[in-house]
Amino acid sequence: MGTQLLFSTAYHPQTDGQSERTIQTLEDMLRVSVLQWKGSWDNYLSLVEFAYNNSYHLSIGMAPFEALYGKACRTPLCWSEAGERSLVGPEIVDATNANIRFIKANLKAAQDRQKSIADKHSKDREYKIGDYVFLKLSPWKGVVRFGKRGKLSPRFVGPYQIIERIGAVAYRLELPPKLSQIHNVFHVSMLRKYVPDPAHIIQIEPLEVNPDASYVEIPVAIIDRQDKVLRNKVIHLVKVLWRNHAVEEATWETEESMRNQYPFLFM
Repeated sequence: MGTQLLFSTAYHPQTDGQSERTIQTLEDMLRVSVLQWKGSWDNYLSLVEFAYNNSYHLSIGMAPFEALYGKACRTPLCWSEAGERSLVGPEIVDATNANIRFIKANLKAAQDRQKSIADKHSKDREYKIGDYVFLKLSPWKGVVRFGKRGKLSPRFVGPYQIIERIGAVAYRLELPPKLSQIHNVFHVSMLRKYVPDPAHIIQIEPLEVNPDASYVEIPVAIIDRQDKVLRNKVIHLVKVLWRNHAVEEATWETEESMRNQYPFLFM
């Protein structure tokens, strides 16, 4: 089918689009199964597998079952259809070869189509050895907002100097000793060009960076309060100022969750 095993860079595992797309589809199917059948969803895995393998795939122009066995799977819904016949002997070989050629042509067309769509939204970024860039981190706060985990906008730390170019889309950075546990080769999408401006620099010393390039947000103070009425329930909210963030970046959180996680704010 043309699937290749490629190396990826830190925090950018986007090397096998075929597998990633398939996994995402299967996750969606399993999620729906859990919602539909709840605790007994695993009893229906065989039906989920059958539904996937017998569904039309645009990339190959047929169902995976037909691509593998050279003929469409006969289900109880089509047992009464007329005009079906079984292939035998050389006919199976010829039909299989024809299917393979058809699948390869459809995969090539699908790849070209997906590439053209991706190219419209991607920007070519190139840096030189010696340039300084900001590095994107993944922020994390253990704060629940109405049942959903809240996240701030992406943050960048640095700047760090580029010391080597790896291939066409990856760069090696000179990281400080505090980040020595992080692999120092990053995809170009994780970087932003540094334009000298003291206001843009975020010092790395106050941040406790984890090995997975994430950091824990720490609240500093509560700067405002308000109540939100949901049907017959009143939700008490507090506006929280977070460390290393401006006042404009303060977020509204539920008072109950903040009291449970950060009681020192209410002393």
